[in-house]
Amino acid sequence: MTSKPVTSVDVARLAGVSQSAVSRFFTPGASVSAKMADKIRVAAEELGYRPNVLARAMITGRSRIIGLVVYHFENQFYPEAVEKLSVALQENGYHVLLFMATPTVGDVEPVLQEILDYQVDGIIMVSVSVSSTLSDRCRALGIPVLLFNRDQPGDGLRAVTSDNYEGGCMAARLLLQGAPRRIAHLAGFAGASTQIDRERGFLDTLHRAGMDLYARAEGNFHYADAVEAARALFEMAEPPDALFVSDDHMAMAAMDVIRFEFRLGIPENVAVVGFDDLPQAAWPAYALSTIRQPINQMVSAAVSELIAAIEGAPEVRKIRIAPTTIVRGTTR
Repeated sequence: MTSKPVTSVDVARLAGVSQSAVSRFFTPGASVSAKMADKIRVAAEELGYRPNVLARAMITGRSRIIGLVVYHFENQFYPEAVEKLSVALQENGYHVLLFMATPTVGDVEPVLQEILDYQVDGIIMVSVSVSSTLSDRCRALGIPVLLFNRDQPGDGLRAVTSDNYEGGCMAARLLLQGAPRRIAHLAGFAGASTQIDRERGFLDTLHRAGMDLYARAEGNFHYADAVEAARALFEMAEPPDALFVSDDHMAMAAMDVIRFEFRLGIPENVAVVGFDDLPQAAWPAYALSTIRQPINQMVSAAVSELIAAIEGAPEVRKIRIAPTTIVRGTTR
C-alpha cells in the first residue's frame, strides 16, 4: 500500500502556520520571518516534504528554469563560464537546463524548440548565434534571450561581452612593444562577433603604428584547426616573429607547434599574445601573455540583465566590459 504524498497543508498543520506561509518559504525570492522559517523547515524535514516545482510552475506560469545553450567545452573558457553562470542563477532561485548546439545559426533551431518545450523563463546563449526568426519567436512568447560572449548588432537581443575591439587594440600594442617586423594573426571562427571585433581592433592599431599584417590563418577556435593554421604560418620562408591568437585555447596549440615542431623559442624567436586568460594560461609550461576577459563581471552583468528582463524591464542593453592586459613570459 502506497503512502499518501505529503503536501504543503500537512507541513503547515505541523508547523502551526498558514499554507500560504509554507508556499512563500519554498518560493525563491519570497520571504517569511526567521522564526516562521525555522518552524517550516523543521516540519518539512520531519515529514520528508519537498515542493513540486513543476506543479508550482503550472500555477504561477513561471518555471524558474533558464535554458543555457553552449557550443562546446573543448575551450576551457566555456566550462568556467557555465559553472559561474549556473551558480549565479541558482543563487537567485533559478534552475539551469544545459543544451548543446553547433555554432551555425541554422543548427540551433531544433535545440531552441526543445528549450521552449520546457517553458523556460529565459535563455542564455553562450557564444552561440540565433537567427532573427527564432529571436522574434522568443520575443513573441515573452521569453528573453541574452547572448553571452557573442553579439549580433541590430537584432534587438541583450548581449554581454568584453570590449573585444579594445582587447584587439591592447593585443597589438603589447606585441608592438617588442618591435616586431613580421606580425601574424591566428584567427578564430570568421562569423563570430568576437573574432570580427578583436581582429578589427588589432588591425586598426597596427595601421595606426604604420604596420601591415604579415600573414593570417584561421583556426576556428578549435585546437586541431589551430595546429594546422600555425603550421601554415610557420612553414613560410620567413616565419612571423610576432603572433596574435584570438583565444588562449588556440594560442596554446600554436605554442605547441612553434616549440615542438619548428624548434623556435618563445619569445626569443616569436612573441605570442592570446585572449581570454584561461587558468591554464598562467601555468609555467605556457606563461602566456594574454588579454583577460573579466568573466566574473560578465557573468554578474548577464544574470542581472536576464533577471531584469524576466521581471519585465523593457530596456535591451548591449553591455561591453573592459578587458585587461596580462603580461607573462611569451612577449618581449
